[in-house]
Amino acid sequence: MASSGSGSNFGFLAEHDPLFVELTNAAEHVFSSAPNTTLIKLHQLGEALAKHLAHVVLDQLNQKIMRVLRKAVAKVENSPQKHSELKQKLDELHTLWGVEPAKLHQHLHSLGPQQAAEFMCQNMGLVKQLNDVKDLIGSDRLPVLSEHQDQILERTQSYGNHQRPEDYLDNFGQFIRDNINQSAALSAVVNKPRDLTREQLKDIKLLLDNAGYTEAKLQTAWRNQTNQDIAASIIGHIRKAALGEALKPFEQRVNDAMQQLYARHPWTPAQKKWLDRLAKQLVFEVILDQEFVNKRFGDQGGAKQLDKVLNGQLDQVLEELAEGIWPEAS
Repeated sequence: MASSGSGSNFGFLAEHDPLFVELTNAAEHVFSSAPNTTLIKLHQLGEALAKHLAHVVLDQLNQKIMRVLRKAVAKVENSPQKHSELKQKLDELHTLWGVEPAKLHQHLHSLGPQQAAEFMCQNMGLVKQLNDVKDLIGSDRLPVLSEHQDQILERTQSYGNHQRPEDYLDNFGQFIRDNINQSAALSAVVNKPRDLTREQLKDIKLLLDNAGYTEAKLQTAWRNQTNQDIAASIIGHIRKAALGEALKPFEQRVNDAMQQLYARHPWTPAQKKWLDRLAKQLVFEVILDQEFVNKRFGDQGGAKQLDKVLNGQLDQVLEELAEGIWPEAS
């Protein structure tokens, strides 16, 4: 069998993968004596080329993803207040992807081409999401069109295909009503949000994001339409659209639920101290479960330790808080 040296007709393939040379030489060597073997070798070559190209494409994709998301994370870390909308977008993507945005390229690399493709299929809006991040990042090399001093003549904000905030909110409401019966996750938000699972929340955010509706845009549209700055959760916006339920800041929902919990049980000072810590973390979390407790208090013993402090009542506490945050619609 010919080697990958200068005597091979296919030596130029060696720089990509020596296997290509081995297969092509084998196919050529038995071309006359065993044509079926040649076909088998060519088939193997096709598979090897496809795998190689898949890795090349994935590497190129990961490079682009890394550049965009690392730049976004750096901007947020350097100036979190200035880039609050970008931070919120990155937090949303973290929830959607289940991976920290800055580490997405590493995650896809570790998955390999086939599983990375499955990840892309599960996150069909990935390209749009990256473009949204790029829009929020802005460009450091905008061309100078004029040397004149800038002057603000008009300030407007569009919402995708909608120019006015009321149009965006109206279409969001229609989208929710049209899809309630098509999505079990949306139905759970409307009928019993306290039973919503993490997977369902991810499905909802993915569904809305693909349709152009995000928590940040909804908050901005509501503020611009009503002059009320209400940091409601995505669940609050959905229930407002589906049920007409009044928007309430999520932090206020948490505070109300905590006050009910404090009044319902004779907590000891040590228990109340832990509950105070829990309350401060609740404003960042929609799903209340032991996974949330382990994530926020892992270095302090997690759910096991908190359950011990609360005399085995952690599950009951989480259930009561969920009911307090999302009471039955009247």
